[in-house]
Amino acid sequence: MKCPHCQNEETKVTDKRDAEDSTRRRRECLKCGKRFTTYEKIETSNIVVIKKDGSKEKYIREKLKKGLKKACEKRPVSDDKIDAEIDAIEMQLVKNEDGEVSSKDIGELSIKALKKLDKVAYIRFASVYREFADLADFEEELKKLLKRQ
Repeated sequence: MKCPHCQNEETKVTDKRDAEDSTRRRRECLKCGKRFTTYEKIETSNIVVIKKDGSKEKYIREKLKKGLKKACEKRPVSDDKIDAEIDAIEMQLVKNEDGEVSSKDIGELSIKALKKLDKVAYIRFASVYREFADLADFEEELKKLLKRQ
């Protein structure tokens, strides 16, 4: 690990903290003595998403984040909570051994995450994801939601 201040390659780890999805390391340069922080995160760039029409595309975290943020718009859900749920979803995605995951699986994981975060955001996302046709579909989903509480 190179020091960002002097480019020296000799550093020592002074503190290490594990999070659910990453590892945070506090480092000190052995040459200049300055401290800096590094993060290790699971690589998701090798995940391929199989879409409804059978086409494939590379997994893009920002695309998922955009969808969840849209559902949570004007709701009391912080970006940190959204990021934590995305991290948890990604942990599930990387478990798939062949590196391919269906967009349906990502949608279902997203629905579960939103159900925990905010019920209104969940209904918003579900209405688009499950393609609600009319008010009866909303009513049916709300009845299911209220029954489980």
